[in-house]
Amino acid sequence: MEFVANALTQLQERPWTITALELVLLLVLVWVAYVSANWLLSRGIGSTAPATATRWDNTLLNSGVLSRLSHIAPALVVYYGVILINGLPEKAVTAIRVLASAYTALAIALSLSGVLAAMGNIYEARYPERARMRPIKSYLQVGKLVIYLVTATLIVAMLFNRDPLLLLSGLGAMTAVLMLVFKDTLLSLVASVQLATLDMLRVGDWIEMPQLDADGHAIDISLHTVKVRNFDNSITTIPTWRLISESFKNWRGIEDSGGRRIKRALFLDQNSIRFLDADDWNSLRRFALIDDYLERKRTELDAHNAELIAAGRDALNIRRITNAGTFRAYVLAYLKAHPSVLQHMDLLVRQLPPGPTGLPLEIYCFTSPAWEEHERVQADIFDHLYAIVYEFDLRVFQQPSGSR
Repeated sequence: MEFVANALTQLQERPWTITALELVLLLVLVWVAYVSANWLLSRGIGSTAPATATRWDNTLLNSGVLSRLSHIAPALVVYYGVILINGLPEKAVTAIRVLASAYTALAIALSLSGVLAAMGNIYEARYPERARMRPIKSYLQVGKLVIYLVTATLIVAMLFNRDPLLLLSGLGAMTAVLMLVFKDTLLSLVASVQLATLDMLRVGDWIEMPQLDADGHAIDISLHTVKVRNFDNSITTIPTWRLISESFKNWRGIEDSGGRRIKRALFLDQNSIRFLDADDWNSLRRFALIDDYLERKRTELDAHNAELIAAGRDALNIRRITNAGTFRAYVLAYLKAHPSVLQHMDLLVRQLPPGPTGLPLEIYCFTSPAWEEHERVQADIFDHLYAIVYEFDLRVFQQPSGSR
């Protein structure tokens, strides 16, 4: 008992020792409060989330909301416990309580931010197709920005012991400065609303923006940026507002229509174009695709030419069929019989104006929207046409010129 009495006497003679011990005790209580809150929220409540039938609580848990809320408990212990410590200056107590209040506000803001992130994840998981067509990531980012601005205002008001409403009223005089600081944010917000409202861009769309070297699929649409994975697997980051202020090409219409276009020309050597004679007629009748065409043409031309001869016209005026025209008819029949060419969409074979590289015979048709299938079908068609064109006694133009 005498030892305890002497110790108490020494402590009374050294009040800073009591203050230090109380501070140590407060720190221990802060640590206990954090561990307890973290265990209760993350371990206690968090362990029951996987056992429930709903999935939103799992998403909320994975977003870190509960772990951020656990920081509020130690802050409250500091706020209410520091006033019980003897010997601390009043200004120090006030400063510590202000810091504890600011930390609490920050923890709440981070928790609300996590809730918004969890809402975005739940929306994408529950409605994947709607999330692709109507992403809400930019709106959630605006919500986070508002939360952080309000929290920053409250923290500044706490640190300087001012009414938050007075600070907010003072922001009106800083509107011009705020407009300058948040110019890109405001432009991006307006652009995000327009992109979503007008359905101009969705996640997964193939877009092309040559001025920014972007040519690939949109993989992320956020408030400030749109990320595009190019076909060489590089990533191009485009400011959202530039998609409104500048033009870009969206290839989504290919998927929506169900067909990808083939528009390519076969260049014929103009010196190889000639009229067909009787032997050519008989030789070309071997092609089943144009047998009906040749029979119809023969009937038509015989009737027309018979009228000319009966009228005493010179034989120079009779109509004759060319190998180029017959080949054009063959190509059209070949495309109409091709199983991979979409017959319900535009399909034609036409001649373009001749030039120094020959007479262009353009193929215009549609195939499957799948890129790999489209390229395969297109290659197969032109492989066949390049190989069979010589059966019509035609030559393909190339430089340097040459013949088979």
